[in-house]
Amino acid sequence: GASERVKHVMECLPEICTLDCGTMNFAEADYVMTNTPGMLRAMGGMMTELGVKPEIEAFDTGHLWFAKQLVTEGVLKPDALVQLCMGVPWGAPDDLNTFMAMVNNVPKDWNWSAFSLGRNQMAYVAAAVLAGGNVRVGLEDNLWLDKGVLATNAQLVERAVNVIENMGARVIGPEEVRKKLGLVKRAPRA
Repeated sequence: GASERVKHVMECLPEICTLDCGTMNFAEADYVMTNTPGMLRAMGGMMTELGVKPEIEAFDTGHLWFAKQLVTEGVLKPDALVQLCMGVPWGAPDDLNTFMAMVNNVPKDWNWSAFSLGRNQMAYVAAAVLAGGNVRVGLEDNLWLDKGVLATNAQLVERAVNVIENMGARVIGPEEVRKKLGLVKRAPRA
């Protein structure tokens, strides 16, 4: 249940915690990621009560629709944080029309970022910046720096910083991110 799935959040008290905002057939495996509306309401409510900011992971526009409902119901705070997850089979494909449909469904007062998998990761760094959002990169989404060359997180971040700065945008540091997102750094419970 929801308590089981949020137990580690209660113990660690992270600043941010993922809330996958819907059920979907997930990736190439024969796997269904199950997140019922009731479970999402319970988990989102627990995170909010703990002072942990849910990072809504939206794999399609329906997930954004439900996330807006969670804000309307008071389960999540109005200044929500959402990650637009592009190119994850079988969620939103990573084409620009779908991406812009996702962007256009994010409320104006929410903070959002986006990513795509593998070879499209850096293209979506640029797309997110152009669309007014933030970015996500890392080994969770892409193992490769170049064809046949394994990456490190540091290399992917460095490449993303280069893309962002070459576009005339600014990279912000951890303290500015905490302030922008209203995060509170705390120690885990003993």
